[in-house]
Amino acid sequence: MKKGRISVRFRKINILLFLLAFCVMAVTMLTAFNSIIVEISTDYAKRYTVSSANVLSAHITREINTISKAARSDAVTRWLKDEDDEAKKLLAYKVLAGVVGELYSDNLYIGIEKSRNEYKIEEDYTEVSVNPLAALNEDDPVDDWYFKCIGSVNAYIISVGIDHVLERKRLWLDYKVESEGETLGVVCTGLEFSHVSGEIFSQVHNTDMRGFITDVNGVIYMDSLLLADEDFLNYTYEMKIDAIFSDKALLDAINSNMICAEGYFDPSVEPQVVKLGPGSYGYATIAPIAHTDWIALILYDPSATLNMSLFLPAFAIMVLLLIAFSAVTNAFSNRLIFRPLEQLDSSLPRLTENGNVPIYGLDRVDEFGNLANTIQELFSKANHDALTEIFNRRFMENNLQHFMEFLSRSNGLLSVLMIDVDYFKLYNDNYGHDQGDICLKKITHAITGSIPRTTDFAARYGGEEFVVVLPNTDKAGAVLIAEKVLNNVRELAIPHAKSAASDNITVSIGVTTGRVTYSQKWEEYVKRADEAMYASKQGGRDRYTFKELGEKL
Repeated sequence: MKKGRISVRFRKINILLFLLAFCVMAVTMLTAFNSIIVEISTDYAKRYTVSSANVLSAHITREINTISKAARSDAVTRWLKDEDDEAKKLLAYKVLAGVVGELYSDNLYIGIEKSRNEYKIEEDYTEVSVNPLAALNEDDPVDDWYFKCIGSVNAYIISVGIDHVLERKRLWLDYKVESEGETLGVVCTGLEFSHVSGEIFSQVHNTDMRGFITDVNGVIYMDSLLLADEDFLNYTYEMKIDAIFSDKALLDAINSNMICAEGYFDPSVEPQVVKLGPGSYGYATIAPIAHTDWIALILYDPSATLNMSLFLPAFAIMVLLLIAFSAVTNAFSNRLIFRPLEQLDSSLPRLTENGNVPIYGLDRVDEFGNLANTIQELFSKANHDALTEIFNRRFMENNLQHFMEFLSRSNGLLSVLMIDVDYFKLYNDNYGHDQGDICLKKITHAITGSIPRTTDFAARYGGEEFVVVLPNTDKAGAVLIAEKVLNNVRELAIPHAKSAASDNITVSIGVTTGRVTYSQKWEEYVKRADEAMYASKQGGRDRYTFKELGEKL
């Protein structure tokens, strides 16, 4: 019969099923993609725009909340009312230095209305730093932050400007200090512009999307394409959105629909999606930034911005197809490969326990048949004596230890017989090695014929010595087996002219029995049986001697 190739059949079936599933999935995915691409890109850009707005809003809200604590502090208001009081000043500095530790920035500024003095507050301040930094000048553009906040109707104002000390663009937050209706001064801090910009536009990686932060008048404060531009970060940069884009729908949305009702956007204002005219971008999303008069603006190409969550229906179909594919493939592989492999695997312990028991697959004509027969042959060669065809010493040692581990759990009995052919060297010298081999084979048959239980086994220990292992056998059972072996060998009636024990071949047997404990080793039983066998030789041979495992000789 021609041998079947499981691997070839499996590959052919697997490839055909895969190609079928792939074709169906490809058609399904393309159909879904073409029908929902615009919806996907719009949803993605809308969510991203809202996320960008929320990131900036979170930064601003956190800083506002932090500096508002300073502005409302009793220590600060008392100092601003009485600037020259050193004790009040030091107490206020201590409070303000603690606030600096909570800010993104490492310092803040405070201007006092009565004196128009400006102070710089640092977390680690010194006696020198508690003195005024400079006088605020209404005609100096550098001090616009203070006077704009003082003149504002809002509690705080937000702006983008240059840090003239670091020559870097910063996002400034100015908060008025008021007490009982009186404006006492302004607390100011700044966010690092490049840090905030990078975090807001972290997901805009290509020219298919472009992000802006502008005010409601279209003045650009942040541009995702200019995040690494030193001119944009370090120096005065002022450009309006209408200088870059002329799309009427976009400009109308910015100029009319997104106007703040009361100075700053409420968090409840919804974002808008605007379809643009012909150009490099197809759509724009506009989201208000809460607590500011700014907006986040993302322009995007629908073919480049995809929100994979909207592919869930197509993905579900793909998963179902994959599940079906896996189920069918698994059924075939289980029938052709895994089930036979499990049967072969489950039969191997029987081979280990008794090498004469056939394993699964010996009668198969495929790879499993080859594997099973090879395993059986290799196991036989590795664990059987070539001459007598019974187990060898290696098998005996491994399985005797295995039996002891099993019997130690129940403190079970174990008996071991050591058998030696009497005067076998003289037999070989007198009759020749060929006759010696025939003699050993006959004695082997006599021994194995004396142990009918499948759990018992005999092994050639070496030369003319044999070992019989009898698990769960007491002294009486072991002695009975020893007597059978003696009688079966005598009945062979193999002449031995050089033997001093008998005219025929005889054996000497040592028998030992003990209760197995986990601390015992198999060598103890073999050694005791060997000692008992030596006692049989000393006693005249052609007999057995029994010795308990713990008995002293």
